[in-house]
Amino acid sequence: MARMYSRGKGKSRSHKPPFKIVHRWLKGEKAQVEKLIIDLAKQNYTSAMIGTILRDQHGIPDVKAITGKSITQIMKENNLYPEYPEDLLNLFRKLVMLEAHLKANKMDKRSKHAFENLESKVRKLINYYKRENKIPKDFVYDLEKIKLIVQK
Repeated sequence: MARMYSRGKGKSRSHKPPFKIVHRWLKGEKAQVEKLIIDLAKQNYTSAMIGTILRDQHGIPDVKAITGKSITQIMKENNLYPEYPEDLLNLFRKLVMLEAHLKANKMDKRSKHAFENLESKVRKLINYYKRENKIPKDFVYDLEKIKLIVQK
């Protein structure tokens, strides 16, 4: 029996369907779903967390199939999307936590190496977002500035 999807290490075993349809059992209307997203965004949830909440608590498996827009697009239209992209903010948080760990554990060489790798990843992502005009061109990587961004 041939498998359609690999079940390799680290792979998700659930896949989205190849085509987008709105099922009859799905009761959420476009306006209701958008209002729900806006309400959750006002409570400072990220778009990933909003998607999980909609799926688990409200039974909405795919926002884009219902509204024609992604959660991020809806948040941007209503000026609720954060100033910096979410993936960059998540890396900023990780960087701040790892830096605090290294201050407390100066001999942790594995974490120091992980911190250096994370810094490299952040710098690359910052350069990419500058090219794409997602963050200001004059943004400079500075750990103290990043700590302030994370605290907001």
